[in-house]
Amino acid sequence: MNKRKICVVITARPSYSRIKTALTAIKKHPKLQLQLVVAGSALLDRYGNAVDYIENDGFNIDAKVFMVLEGENKTSMAKTTGLGVMELANTFYNLKPDAVVTIADRFETLATSIAAAYQNIPLVHIQGGEVTGNIDEKVRHANTKLADIHLVASEDAKKRVLKMGEDENYVFNTGCPSIDIAYQVNKTPNLNFDPIEKYGGVGHDIHWKDGYMVVMQHPVTTEYNQAKAHVLTTLKVIHDLDMPAFWFWPNVDAGADGTSNGIRLYREIYKPENIHFFKNMIPEDFLRLLINSKCLVGNSSVGIRECAYLGVPVVNIGTRQQGRCRGKNVLDVNYSEAEIKSAILDRLEQQNPMPKDSIYGDGNSGEKIAHILAEVALRFHKTIAY
Repeated sequence: MNKRKICVVITARPSYSRIKTALTAIKKHPKLQLQLVVAGSALLDRYGNAVDYIENDGFNIDAKVFMVLEGENKTSMAKTTGLGVMELANTFYNLKPDAVVTIADRFETLATSIAAAYQNIPLVHIQGGEVTGNIDEKVRHANTKLADIHLVASEDAKKRVLKMGEDENYVFNTGCPSIDIAYQVNKTPNLNFDPIEKYGGVGHDIHWKDGYMVVMQHPVTTEYNQAKAHVLTTLKVIHDLDMPAFWFWPNVDAGADGTSNGIRLYREIYKPENIHFFKNMIPEDFLRLLINSKCLVGNSSVGIRECAYLGVPVVNIGTRQQGRCRGKNVLDVNYSEAEIKSAILDRLEQQNPMPKDSIYGDGNSGEKIAHILAEVALRFHKTIAY
């Protein structure tokens, strides 16, 4: 029996943790052959080159697609997506996959969807149907309309995809594969490594063992002109609180240059002795860092997904995650020093453990995804008349 070739495209550092357990399950499935394409900012060192982590986990990369244009603004986003369509179209033509998987909602995922759909390659979309407050929502819904099979992460998302007119026979709530990693980490949650010793990073050698925060703040594409001001506000609060903090570099989005410049400027002028900066960590290490922290501060979706499952307190800043289902662990604030500081202090003063929510899965999403790709995608045939 010929195996069905499933081509998964990873375009950014966070996407790897969003799909890792599904990659493992696809690779092991007797009816499937994994084709792995790494593209976009996932190939760039300044955003935490994901290639080394992927290969160290035993995955073979079938193609690398360099497609990111410098600029980190609205125009470069559009041009990067256009270049991605051309490069990925060639990649799919050469690999000849039976199905292509695109992940979530980053702007360049639209290039994957267009390149596959226009070549009549069945498209599988992971994590459609969610709402946020920026360009990601438009991209996510566009991916949904281009896709043939929908593997959503929550019941709320499933209902929304069905309301968009998609065939209920091809819409499945698999949960999010990143929760699979959180499930395993939750079994052995102890922080079994020294973050600075293992990952280096930059900044002072902070005294984190008596308690620390984690900060991850990305630019909001619809507010990209304010990215520098937003991150400087958070930096000032974290610095003033004088509690050890591990701060992670932003994603490549419109405004990322402003966020990065803000971090560098603050670091050079004020030299905060309580903050240490990292580009990246393997998913398991990052989640162990989170589960042992006092709270997560910023606007990353990890605060909405994995932290809900792990019961990690979260201070979510601004509009980036607006509209997403969230657990009781999340406290939402605006871009205000007073609000951010008050919310962090509230999280730090919590005596009782945060409640844990399985909104986005219960730990077996990867296996579900591989099963659907093997059984449902095998039956999927699409005829297009021109």
